[in-house]
Amino acid sequence: MAADLGELLVPYMPTVRVPKTGDRVFKSECAFSFDSPESEGGLYVCMNTFLGFGREHVERHYRKTGQSVYMHLKRHVKEKATGAAGGATPRRRDGKVFLDLELNRDFNGEDYEYEDEAKLVIFPDHFEIPLPNIEELPALVTIACDAVLNAPSAYKKQEPESWEEEIQVSRHARSLRQLDNGVRIPPSGWKCQKCEMRDNLWLNLTDGAVLCGKWFFDGSGGNGHALDHYKETSHPLAVKLDTITPDGADVYSFEEEEAVLDPHVSEHLSHFGIDMLQMQKRTENGHRTDNNARPRVSEWEVIQESGMKLKAVYGSGYTGIKNLGNSCYLSTVMQVLFSIPDFQRMYVGNLQRIFDYSPLDPSQDFATQMAKLGHGLLSGQYSKPPMKCELIEQHQQKGISPRMLKALVSRGHPEFSSNRQQDAHEFFLHMINLVERNSTSSENPSDAFRFLVEERVQCCQTRRVRYSQRVDYCIQLPAPIEAATNREELLAYEAKRREAEENMRAPPEPVRARIPFTACLQAFTEPENVPDFWSSALQAKSAGVKTSRFASFPEYLVVQIKKFTFGVDWVPKKLDLAIDVPDFLDLSRLRATGLQAGEEELPDLMPPVVLPEDTRDNSMSSLDSPEIDEAAVMQLAEMGFPLEACRKAVYYTGNMGPEMAFNWIIAHMEEPDFAEPLHLPSTLDPGPSTSDAPAPLDNSPPEESIAILTSMGFPRTRSVRALKATNNNLERALDWIFTHPEEDESDALSNMADTEPNDNAFSNADSHTDSTLSPDRDASGPRVKDGPGRYELFAVISHMGASTMCGHYVCHIKKEGRWVIYNDHKVCLSERPPRDLGYIYFYHRLASS
Repeated sequence: MAADLGELLVPYMPTVRVPKTGDRVFKSECAFSFDSPESEGGLYVCMNTFLGFGREHVERHYRKTGQSVYMHLKRHVKEKATGAAGGATPRRRDGKVFLDLELNRDFNGEDYEYEDEAKLVIFPDHFEIPLPNIEELPALVTIACDAVLNAPSAYKKQEPESWEEEIQVSRHARSLRQLDNGVRIPPSGWKCQKCEMRDNLWLNLTDGAVLCGKWFFDGSGGNGHALDHYKETSHPLAVKLDTITPDGADVYSFEEEEAVLDPHVSEHLSHFGIDMLQMQKRTENGHRTDNNARPRVSEWEVIQESGMKLKAVYGSGYTGIKNLGNSCYLSTVMQVLFSIPDFQRMYVGNLQRIFDYSPLDPSQDFATQMAKLGHGLLSGQYSKPPMKCELIEQHQQKGISPRMLKALVSRGHPEFSSNRQQDAHEFFLHMINLVERNSTSSENPSDAFRFLVEERVQCCQTRRVRYSQRVDYCIQLPAPIEAATNREELLAYEAKRREAEENMRAPPEPVRARIPFTACLQAFTEPENVPDFWSSALQAKSAGVKTSRFASFPEYLVVQIKKFTFGVDWVPKKLDLAIDVPDFLDLSRLRATGLQAGEEELPDLMPPVVLPEDTRDNSMSSLDSPEIDEAAVMQLAEMGFPLEACRKAVYYTGNMGPEMAFNWIIAHMEEPDFAEPLHLPSTLDPGPSTSDAPAPLDNSPPEESIAILTSMGFPRTRSVRALKATNNNLERALDWIFTHPEEDESDALSNMADTEPNDNAFSNADSHTDSTLSPDRDASGPRVKDGPGRYELFAVISHMGASTMCGHYVCHIKKEGRWVIYNDHKVCLSERPPRDLGYIYFYHRLASS
């Protein structure tokens, strides 16, 4: 028999590989579906590419690649048997569970056990060889099978201990001396005893002093008073106040100069009146919470409709998405996108074509992974009602895991690739950008969101005007607190809060501002001042105002309420407000009108190029000693980057600040000359005259901006295109270059779609049609689906928590005339959709009457 198996496998031996370091083994999920070893048909892992395929998709991979040898993995989930004494058998029985997979949390581990099965399958005859079969298989095949079985799953979470240094117990913990000085720490309202800082506060465990931490490179942190206090008193241990939970706290030893463990921290805190068991937990239901803010119990309850007996729904369009750990921002956006017919047609309607023409590694193909998720959400295959034999109360909705899509769309992104909570609005724009870049055909689902904004700028002195247009995908409405209908109540609360802080008492119950939606819309349409406005009529700087109107109305209108602002620690913090957002919206009065009779346009002149020095006489000295923001350089250098690289980053981003320079570093740190000294070209390309006479406005970018981009290694033609596409904004031009793959000029000229949200695009939009695609507005302008400005609300994404860096997202979507709440994997009929507490609102256009 051994000889027979060896002869059988001889023709396929060259295709069988042993996983090497760096190879990812996809043995937990199919590349085309959400089938897993626990699915009815199990999972087939290719022994050459190590990709996983469900039973419905493995034949496609065999036909496309000719790979014949697959390992079939099947995990059987069974109810545990109980012995005579009534005790359950252990979850893992020797020899029964050998796949390195995460246990399915949908099944209660106390009641179920797992049994794994593996075998080799040879296509096309489906010849099966049970595993392990060491004696009968060739050595190479045995080694490959063993490596696959023992390899970690491609997306298995890495334990923090694998890269974090283990924190040691402080030598001061057991013998810490605490002063009996009567200090008691209140539950909130903390501030530094030496300054007014209210963030990054540390409690000294010897004398109870509350002082601020050190200053960080990004402007956050404090003034270092906690360290100064240690130098004065030698009191070694301090605990960070906003990290205290029933599970522990962050403790720092000034004497040992590192974070430490304090096994007696509970006793040490109780000395100052702090009961750890009463402190808010760091995480709740897998969602990060903010310990530095008052718990928003009412907000969480209202948005999640807690306390109501919600009815679960199943079937097509009612499939939940599992939370991977702070991934709810992705789940809510994807649920809304795939409730829109354009996305359904593009990815689910073309499912077979997308799968058939997918690349050899479908896990890295955007269209394939979008089609996979869309089919998972809309097919109903993963949202089946309980069987008659099951108790409805015990039946758990499972949902699907977006792990493969998240890994793909977040690759290379500094925020979305992390496991931290993110801004759903930013992720929505990120997804639109990816859809644009990957929609090479005429069918582009993001057309449904795209619209044109007309901006009217007026010189206040001459009253002359200039009209321009830009592309957008979302309108951001300000929330004017001054327009709140309960303003007196807010003022009274603010007075009580300040009094409580001064007296170190607990703050009063928060008061939520109630703002009319009409006030938000009015604030959006109000004229705004244009900073550093240069009037071409006066040929000098002057006061200017700008107003914005809709040059076209999208088929689907996205409205974001600007609820977040930045605190002194640069952390986005949410304004506590409620807005009476209407179900029906008519924006017809906000349609742009273009140049009006009696209006005089500003001359088409560019401001003169003004350089720091007279380049006609001192061009070389100007280049040899470029002006560089040294403060920004030092901030970057403190992060550990080479000094010369920091200087180049600040210079090449035009002294726009450390954030832009940091992005430059991330994009260029793999280059061989990354840390080499800054060298500038000896000559600049011939540019426009630097005389005081203004140059005609021919949409040509300034030569100094082109020089900065070309000195970074970008071709001149590509630099000019980037600047033109972003209205000569250097910061956005850099982003445009990084997010737009290089393409032929002919392709670029024929590309009708703007691929970056908020990029400027000029076109004529004086006329419009009813809900028609309008690619011919301008030969090089963006395509828009213009139509009437009347809308109906159909989806709301809501956020709970104090900032975008923490909390939880859920969405409510109106389907088949009823509102449905999507809360991670749970999908239920909504009783009271929280329209007034939403963050992002989605409207669809009403048909013309």
